[in-house]
Amino acid sequence: MEPFHTHNGIVVPLGIPDCNTDLITPARYLKRIERTGYGDVLFYSLRYREDGSPNPDFVLNKPEYRDGTILIAGKNFGCGSSREHAPWALQDYGFKAVIAPSFADIFAGNCAQIGLLTIVLPEARVREMLEVAESREGYQVTVDLARQTVTDAFGRTDRFDIDPFKKHCLVNGLDPIGLTLQHEDEIASYEAARADWLPKVEAGQA
Repeated sequence: MEPFHTHNGIVVPLGIPDCNTDLITPARYLKRIERTGYGDVLFYSLRYREDGSPNPDFVLNKPEYRDGTILIAGKNFGCGSSREHAPWALQDYGFKAVIAPSFADIFAGNCAQIGLLTIVLPEARVREMLEVAESREGYQVTVDLARQTVTDAFGRTDRFDIDPFKKHCLVNGLDPIGLTLQHEDEIASYEAARADWLPKVEAGQA
């Protein structure tokens, strides 16, 4: 996955509390075997009317938010099922980070596995950011993972906490496969030794 260092982007406000994974990616669209393409069905029931036409009242369909890359969400975002497709859809759509007062644990873990940063800020501060993003077109924030800060266009800086191991993986672009490959030499040495040792065991010589 791509390393995450800093990112500046337009804020997309979606203050729905307890936004679950079925609302993020409806179950009827989970038929793909690839991790890509889910951005098209992100928040499908909110983005589109029953006839399939875009809902002009939904935030992602408003011109001022279409290039947004930082989602400001309500509390307990990502609750519900453990489906990985929800983070995939958010990332495939173009989001780099999600800021909320709280996240469902499994959802936050799934986000970290693909390099999508989840940031917890106090509920009152998130509410302020939602209000500004809804009232000021082009409201932007800058996320600095190394400093663990979120700075908005008005110079307001908020610090966030993050698990050190999760931060290490995000900064270095290490998913589970990448973490394993850090030990590629040791794995190769073990396999070579095993290849030499196993025939002796089978022959009763070890």
